[in-house]
Amino acid sequence: MTSPCSPEITGANPAIVQWSVIRGDTSELRFDFYENDEITLFDTSGWTYLASAYDFKGEVVDELTVVAGDGYVNVIATPEITALWGTGYGKVVAELAFDLQVTIDGTTVWTPVIGTISVLGDVTGGSL
Repeated sequence: MTSPCSPEITGANPAIVQWSVIRGDTSELRFDFYENDEITLFDTSGWTYLASAYDFKGEVVDELTVVAGDGYVNVIATPEITALWGTGYGKVVAELAFDLQVTIDGTTVWTPVIGTISVLGDVTGGSL
């Protein structure tokens, strides 16, 4: 997935993403950061990332795995975490909010991505 954001506009207009995750599965999103030419990946060395998912009541926060690359970051929801999202049978068993936070050069904090995770029920996993 490509983010239309660049650090020149930190704090402005985060990308809003709808992420569907099957309960008990691994799910991964990739966010690329491009220069203004929309071809060249931005130099993201020195950036640190934090991604979290949380219920809308703010009672549970799960840290998501982030793996940084050169100009991009992968955000991963592992099966150990997704197995705990939602209960029962149904098409959508939970909805959670999530975000990706970036710290640039240890000082500037930027949230380029916010969104909603729709957790889809999985009847074969046994984690109901």
